[in-house]
Amino acid sequence: MVQDNSEIEHPAIRGCLEYLNMKDGLEIHHDGDLPGRSGMGSSASFTVGLLHAVHALKSEMISKRRLAIEAMEVDQDVVKEIVGSQDHVAAAFGGLNRIGFGGDRSDFIVKPIIVDKARFKMLRRHILLFYTGLSRHASEVAAKQVVKFDRNPALVGQMADLADEGEAILLSGSFRDFGTLLHDAWQIKRHFGASNEAIDDLYEKALKAGAIGGKILGAGEGGMLMIFVEPELREGVRKAMPGLLEVPFEFETQGSQIVYYSEE
Repeated sequence: MVQDNSEIEHPAIRGCLEYLNMKDGLEIHHDGDLPGRSGMGSSASFTVGLLHAVHALKSEMISKRRLAIEAMEVDQDVVKEIVGSQDHVAAAFGGLNRIGFGGDRSDFIVKPIIVDKARFKMLRRHILLFYTGLSRHASEVAAKQVVKFDRNPALVGQMADLADEGEAILLSGSFRDFGTLLHDAWQIKRHFGASNEAIDDLYEKALKAGAIGGKILGAGEGGMLMIFVEPELREGVRKAMPGLLEVPFEFETQGSQIVYYSEE
């Protein structure tokens, strides 16, 4: 309960309302299935969702592209978090996409990756998601990694090349090859400080239990551990992760939506 936007403690809420110059009183209810700082893009999704809702409250229906750009501006310019832009685009657009970024913030391309229904379901069956119980602030982790990116352009280039391979495999290749690609990408990301001893130990346990690859989601150092494993070996990986919370999930195909709107 505050009298002015500047009194709001939650950075994203304060940032969104200041960005849209909201002066009228309003009541916000937020329900989340996952804790913050989990690497699932929950912070960007929150900003995207709140901006979308407030625009609707103002009788404004904006495009997915505009929504993504405004969410980037709130988090990066208003709140001044050191975060990338991919989560904002993913939350606004939804679906399985190849997202390419140019030099300018608004210069991005969202290319849907069209996978048939059966293959899409099989991709989902290869993925397990575990909460490590380790919390970290993505902005702080990213700040350390940005410096290392500048010092290791060759490794950054290798990660970009892996994206090309990943897209081709998703369309028609072997899922086992995709898991191997994830493993290769994770080894590169470890050079940038995305892991720690506890995460490395969990990852090795998964590999010994039959996993092909995986990665920590988000900036790293905590949050969600994604494991890529053939469906028939999933139970063995689960047994190798005693005490870790497995998080059920499904793919989101539509992105941020206004589920109810009325002029009254």
